[in-house]
Amino acid sequence: MSRAVLVTGASRGIGRAVAERFAAAGDRVALHYASRREAAEEAFAALAGSGHVLVQGDAATPDGAAAIVEAAVDGLGGIDVLVNNAAANVAHPLDRTSFEEWQRAWREIVDVNLLGAAHLCYCAARNMIEREVAGRIVNIGSRGAFRGEPDHPAYGASKAALHAMGQSLAVHLAPYGIAVASVAPGFVGTERVADRITDEVRQQSPFGRVATPQDVAAAVHYLASPEAVWSSGAVLDVNGASHLR
Repeated sequence: MSRAVLVTGASRGIGRAVAERFAAAGDRVALHYASRREAAEEAFAALAGSGHVLVQGDAATPDGAAAIVEAAVDGLGGIDVLVNNAAANVAHPLDRTSFEEWQRAWREIVDVNLLGAAHLCYCAARNMIEREVAGRIVNIGSRGAFRGEPDHPAYGASKAALHAMGQSLAVHLAPYGIAVASVAPGFVGTERVADRITDEVRQQSPFGRVATPQDVAAAVHYLASPEAVWSSGAVLDVNGASHLR
């Protein structure tokens, strides 16, 4: 049966690959973007199948997050799967960042990566509960939550908190049949981090490469499947054995 899937931050990179994966499987996708309208329209036009909707909104504010879910519900008739992929990340190494810049970086990153995801989870889960569907929530976390992000500490901290929030919600939402899990990718070959992917970074994995967006999308699609209900609460490493724990 076709499911209604909201993927945030899906104009490019991991989010786009996730949206494409669900659409190729016959699901209807609400493809969300914040500001990259041209890229989002291109990604939207490339989706297989029909019944998809394009949603614009700012996940960094409570009202914006609620509006994103409302638009997806209006366009799809409800939400069966939420994939929290939208993220902010700016470098802010402590020894080279002013206190004002430090505060701004932390606020920007936490507002999107943690609070935005929390508000999206709330609104989407309430829709799932009201409709009595066995919904799925998959959060895009990060290897950095475990390995550390020296030049991006707010990013690492926000992703660690995202993993923890997902586990708390997994326990709380299980009685409603809703499963919640996270993936923790290492470096992924996207436009966003292209300038940071060096030979040294590739050699962090014994496979000698970084992940593709499709590698991550495959893991997300599995965790959102009916068969993966017993993986609720899991944080799945998708890092090519570059960091073991």
